[in-house]
Amino acid sequence: MNMRKIQYILSGITLITLPLGIHAQQQAKDSTVNRTVVVEQEYTPDIPDASKINVLPQVEAPTANKKAVEYDVTLVPANTIPATVMQAYTGKETQAKTHPGYIRLGYGNYGNLDARAGYLFTLSGRDRLNLNFRMNGMDGKLDLPDNDGKWNSYYYRTHANMDYVHRFRKADLNVAGNFGLSNFNFLPDAAVRKQKFISGDIHFGVKSTDTELPLRFSAETNLMLYERQYDSGFLNSREYIVRTKALVTGGISDEQTVGIGFAMDNVLYKNNHFENYTSLSLNPHYRLENDDWKIRIGALVDMGFGFGKKFRAAPDVAVEYNFSDSYILYAQTKGGRLQNDFRRLEAFCPYGQVSSQPDATYEQINAAIGFKASPAIGLWLNLYGGYQNLKDDLFFQPADFESAANEYSPMLSIGQWNTSNIYAGAEIRYGYKNIFSFSATGVYRNWDAKDDSQSNTGAYSLVYKPAFEADLHIDVHPVSALLLNLGYRHISREKVEGNKVDAVNNLYAGGSYEFFKGISVYARINNLLNQDYQYYWGYPTEGINFTGGVSFKF
Repeated sequence: MNMRKIQYILSGITLITLPLGIHAQQQAKDSTVNRTVVVEQEYTPDIPDASKINVLPQVEAPTANKKAVEYDVTLVPANTIPATVMQAYTGKETQAKTHPGYIRLGYGNYGNLDARAGYLFTLSGRDRLNLNFRMNGMDGKLDLPDNDGKWNSYYYRTHANMDYVHRFRKADLNVAGNFGLSNFNFLPDAAVRKQKFISGDIHFGVKSTDTELPLRFSAETNLMLYERQYDSGFLNSREYIVRTKALVTGGISDEQTVGIGFAMDNVLYKNNHFENYTSLSLNPHYRLENDDWKIRIGALVDMGFGFGKKFRAAPDVAVEYNFSDSYILYAQTKGGRLQNDFRRLEAFCPYGQVSSQPDATYEQINAAIGFKASPAIGLWLNLYGGYQNLKDDLFFQPADFESAANEYSPMLSIGQWNTSNIYAGAEIRYGYKNIFSFSATGVYRNWDAKDDSQSNTGAYSLVYKPAFEADLHIDVHPVSALLLNLGYRHISREKVEGNKVDAVNNLYAGGSYEFFKGISVYARINNLLNQDYQYYWGYPTEGINFTGGVSFKF
């Protein structure tokens, strides 16, 4: 084990044990503890070099009032388009109110580090303080594409969070803080050897909780900092954002409400040549809800001042009709501005170098129709299809940046192009008590990017777009203390000029066993087929890899 891994593990253990030194307070027997304490039980750390491209619109999960039916899955929100970092399979564990604390520590064959800790302090009947820490990553040798040798890759992510809530009689006050650190290296011949992303933010929010108020409201302000330490041509490139959001709604009858949403970003840059700017978004809307219908009619009006000065508008319309007890037809047309700040660029492609300032991506339209049904207890179906149009969509491609030695080395650059796609998908889920659960999803997309230029940029923008995505997952609880799971993840890429990037094929298995109350062991094996595939251009992923460890609830 090299010195870098030892330092990460020691620092992770130190931060994990910090909450244990705090005097634990007597837990009030309040059902809100069970509502508030939700700890994500991940059987492996996040895949550090994996990206999942999501293009489906957001569809609010409808409830059928005629029959008790739960629709616990929604389509992927539009605000994650065109991509976010793909996470490893995550099982969620809701802590009992007798276990406000949680610690997990695991290790794997590629130097996979998996550490997590959390504690909920019940300060009073109206005050909650939640502390969370997590660190995950890897440090090991990966096979480069085309038998081009080995890459001594490392990638570590660290996140710490503090979240405080005070409940007033008719409103909640929320104060939160986040710190993030991503530390990793590039390919061996890259002009820039390593990268470090540092992020932090402070959140202040308030929202009404009294449903009898004539006007209900929520408002928040976020002070955000992000630093990209090593970009080609820039050192310590910084981005400061003051992000303000507000929503006011009021009822005009028992079934009808009107409201307006407001969002504003004030963005400042330092240590680069980027221009400051302000973006403003307004969302007036009308809602009608009764036993049979859910109707939302609104619009998104987006304005930019400074860099990216533009005026744009998109629809915000959704209709759901509940018929025959547990069957729902729905249709929607949405869109809006997707801010390409530094946080979004890291989620899209952490290995991409930012040499020029990107404009915001604008979802001009995302229209979908679908059908949801729950014909039997525990069974849930969803069929849908739609069309999406994106202005200034993000993509990454190989590019040569001049190194200090006046030599050109391969890197990835982030570009933008207009794209569109037609999609169709299906989902099925089934669960039997707490013994067995099964889920399967599949989405087909047909992409288009018209390109009249001689550079063939439009073709580059589609190379890593997903043509078909499929997910299968099975959970089995043979006994209450044992959980077994098996899953498969597939992503095939769009064919461009007769060529297609190798598909992602990840077959994984895992499980956990509680051998003593509050103490469990867990394990996960990824890429059981030992496939060679890439989530980013030229960047390999791990072969068969194993992570295992122990978790404690206290």
